[in-house]
Amino acid sequence: MDNIQNNVNGMRVALHNLGCKTNSYEMDVMAIKLREAGCEIVPFTDEADIYIINTCTVTNIADRKSRQMLHKAKKENPDAIVVAVGCYVETGIDGVKKDESIDLAVGNNKKSEIVEILNTFLDAKETNKDKTLGGTSIIDINHTNEFENMLLSELPEHTRAYIKIQDGCNQFCTYCVIPYARGRVRSREMKDILAEIKGLIQKGCKEVVLTGIHIGSYGVDQGQPMLVELVENIAQLAGIERIRLGSIEPRLVTEENAKRLAAVDKLCPHFHLSLQSGCDSVLKRMNRHYTAAEFAEGVRLLREAFDRPAITTDVIVGFPGETEEEFEECRKFVEDINFYEMHVFKYSPRKGTVAAGMKDQLTDREKSERSDVLIDLTERQSLIYRNSFIGEKVGVLWEDQEEIKGRTFMIGHTDRYVRVAMEETELGFGRAVSGEITMETISGLLNSDTLLAAKE
Repeated sequence: MDNIQNNVNGMRVALHNLGCKTNSYEMDVMAIKLREAGCEIVPFTDEADIYIINTCTVTNIADRKSRQMLHKAKKENPDAIVVAVGCYVETGIDGVKKDESIDLAVGNNKKSEIVEILNTFLDAKETNKDKTLGGTSIIDINHTNEFENMLLSELPEHTRAYIKIQDGCNQFCTYCVIPYARGRVRSREMKDILAEIKGLIQKGCKEVVLTGIHIGSYGVDQGQPMLVELVENIAQLAGIERIRLGSIEPRLVTEENAKRLAAVDKLCPHFHLSLQSGCDSVLKRMNRHYTAAEFAEGVRLLREAFDRPAITTDVIVGFPGETEEEFEECRKFVEDINFYEMHVFKYSPRKGTVAAGMKDQLTDREKSERSDVLIDLTERQSLIYRNSFIGEKVGVLWEDQEEIKGRTFMIGHTDRYVRVAMEETELGFGRAVSGEITMETISGLLNSDTLLAAKE
C-alpha cells in the first residue's frame, strides 16, 4: 500500500453507527483516522462522497436496520461509495455480495485500516473504471488470534471515554450469534490500554468506561482473568477520577474480587450484571453458565462490599418455551433483587442460532405482555432508588449542557450513574462538584430520570 495515494483527502464522509458501545468506540477511532487523512465528516443526512455504516447483527432486526441504512445511503447519493463495516458483514457476507447498494465490505478486524482500504479501493476503481464490489475485504475472525489494536487519540465526549479492552466471546449462548461475528476472546495488552488512557487524560478525560464484547473474560486468552488487575492499574493514573465497568457476568463477582474492587476508590459503585432470566430452567436453555442463586450471591457480595451500589441488568422475556410459571419465577426473582434499572428485551429469533430452531416459540402478544410487566416494575424500582438520594450531598461530574423548559442546566451523573441537573452554566465540563439533591425532581421541571442538585 506504500504506493497508494491518499485518495480520500478532501472527500465528504458520512458515518452511521449501529449496535453496542464497542462498535461506538471503533467508529470513533475510524472517524479520527478519516479526519487525519483530510476527510470532512458530515451528518449522515447530508450528501457525501463516502458513506460508512458500522453494522450490527445481534438480532434479525439489527440486520434489517443495517440493510436499511446501507440502502438509504445509496439512495441519498447513487454515485457515492457505500461501505458496510462490521458484524453484519461477518455473518451475512453472501447477502452483502449480492446487495447492489454496497460498494465495499470490511470485516471487524480491519476497521483500523479503513483509510488504507478506502485508498486502495479508490485507486483500483480509478485504474479499472470498475464500480462493482471489487476490493472487498472480508475477514473470518474466528481464524484471527490477535487483538486488533486501535487507538482513541481524541476525546469524543467532554469528560468520558469508552475504552475497548477485549474482543470476542467464548460463551455461545443459544440465542446469540456474536461469537460467530466477533470470534473468540482476544484481549488487548494492558500496557496499550494504559497508554491510550494516559493520552486521553491529556485531552481532558476524567472518566473511563471499560468496554468490549465480554469484558469479564479479559485476560483469559493470556492465561488468567485480569479485569480486576486492570482496574487497579488504571486507578494509579493521575487525572482519572472515575472508572466504570461495562457489562460483566456474575461469575466474576467472587468474594475476593468484590473486596479488591471495593478497595479502588476511583471505581464507580455501578455494576451491570447480565442476567437474561431469573429462572434456572430458562437459563439452562439459554446456555448461560450460572444459576439464579449464583447471580443473587454475586449481588449480595457487591452490596456487602459497596454502599448502595447501582445494580443494573438485562432481561429477555418470551424465550422459546418460557411458560407462565417460568416467567413468574423470573419476575419474582428480579423483584427480590431490586435492580436500579433493568433493560427488558423481547426475545427475537436470530437466524443461525440454536434458539431460533427451538419449539414453542411465543407469540408477539405474549412477549409484549411480559415485557410490559417488567418495564413497569423497573420504572417503579428505579424511581425509588434515585429518590433515595434526595436530601443527600452527592458528587457529580458535569458532562453536558441542556435547555430544559427555557432554562439552561448542566447535566452529569453521580458515581452510581444517577442523572443530575444543576441550573448553573459556569461550572465547566469535567468538574466534579458536590450538591444537595432537592425535591424539585418530582415537580415536573425535569424528566423522571433526572434529579436536581442545589448549588453548593
